[in-house]
Amino acid sequence: MPNHKPLCDALAGRLVVFEGPDGSGKSTQFARFSSFCSDHGVGVTEVREPGGTGIGEAIRQLLLAHDHGDMTLRCEMLLYMASRAQLVEQTIRPALARKHLVLADRFVSSTLAYQGAGGGLPEKEILDVARAATGGLEPDLVVVFDVDESTAACRRSAEPDRIEARPDDFRARVRQGYLDQARRWPGKYLVIDATCDADKVFEKLITGLTERFVPKARQTGS
Repeated sequence: MPNHKPLCDALAGRLVVFEGPDGSGKSTQFARFSSFCSDHGVGVTEVREPGGTGIGEAIRQLLLAHDHGDMTLRCEMLLYMASRAQLVEQTIRPALARKHLVLADRFVSSTLAYQGAGGGLPEKEILDVARAATGGLEPDLVVVFDVDESTAACRRSAEPDRIEARPDDFRARVRQGYLDQARRWPGKYLVIDATCDADKVFEKLITGLTERFVPKARQTGS
């Protein structure tokens, strides 16, 4: 049986973000990995975006409801950032100070993919606002669960929210946006092929995280 203690020990006090297009299976892996870490003795703080705080959940309702179809893209981006600012100060930084693994369901990478690559907002504007919203906090690793559109379509909710309901060309730009980020910042990103079954995806996740966070000597037990 594999020894996962070195990986779990290495995750304490880190911020790991799960990302991916809608329908990537990200949420399934998020729940499974959170339980895996807790079962191995790691303190885990789960957060989601937008949301995760009282203010953030109110912003989430504004962002995802279909009756706000006239919201401008820049307003949308700033609302995501406002929710993120509250989450970082109220929840993420205190959890990191307690040496918890903070497991985030989306973070700045989502804004770059959805409002940036998908919507067309300049990357520099997004990153400038992100630095102000997060106080410069960056993830230790961004895990991107990558799937083709046909696979994602089979997994998406039958009742999409305002963002999920956008057309296929928008979703294609979002996916490419994630892949472009990973190519530009390979040291901060881990791309997982999520087209296979959930068990195989989870195996790839554990292998990828171990390679990133655990020195080779500890992986082999030497």
